[in-house]
Amino acid sequence: MNNYPSIKRTMSKPDSHRLLGAFIRAHRESLPPPAKAVGRRRTPGWRREELAEAARVSVTWITWLEQGRDVAASVPALIRLAEALGLATAERASLFDLAGKRDPSGPAEPQADLLPELLSLPSLFAGPAYLLDRTWTARAWNAEAAELFSGWLDQETQERNLLQFVFLSPAAQRLIADWPERVRRLVAEFRADYSRRPQDVAMQALIDDLLPTSPVFARHWREQAVLNREGGERRFNHPANGAQCFLQTTLLVALQPECKLVCLAAVGK
Repeated sequence: MNNYPSIKRTMSKPDSHRLLGAFIRAHRESLPPPAKAVGRRRTPGWRREELAEAARVSVTWITWLEQGRDVAASVPALIRLAEALGLATAERASLFDLAGKRDPSGPAEPQADLLPELLSLPSLFAGPAYLLDRTWTARAWNAEAAELFSGWLDQETQERNLLQFVFLSPAAQRLIADWPERVRRLVAEFRADYSRRPQDVAMQALIDDLLPTSPVFARHWREQAVLNREGGERRFNHPANGAQCFLQTTLLVALQPECKLVCLAAVGK
């Protein structure tokens, strides 16, 4: 299997204009028909004319954006477009990231380099804890995490990418109690990260590998859903320890939000 983030093979280069166009169209088509809509509608969601009117922009501008053309997208226009589409916080961030603009209401620009001292953080926690880099590859973990995530963080496994494990390993489907719902959310959370780095070679390599090998990943990726990574209850069916339940918390370093420390605290079954 591939070892991320060191990618040496040839892969498709993403087009930020095309990605932005697909994002806008998917969210336009997911909107419920406007209240004033009458008659039969052949297309789902809003028409381009309706979105253009709500965002106070031209239909031509919307059309060209969705077609992936190299057109200017000012910050005020993107703000109105985000409001017209009813985008949630994570979705709005993706819109601005794909357009190459900084959302004035968004967080400050982070530093890019991974701090080496972060690698010691999982060892500070009593429960399972692991550190993910920008490609969601585990870079450090404690013994409790290795015991829980057999098939991913144990010594017998070479592939450390979380998405590769979750979507391609039969062990993941047996381990994760609510696998269908968890994978849907994981794809939406990963898209939020990917939208901030649409030209990242390693992230694109991961997507290029998963699209043809996992129909489930491909289906959810086409949905263009975006979510911030959230905590909450996580249930597992461990092959040796049986049913286990944890409360998950994901911590971000302020200067390096692409690096995630995931911690799990055991709770009653």
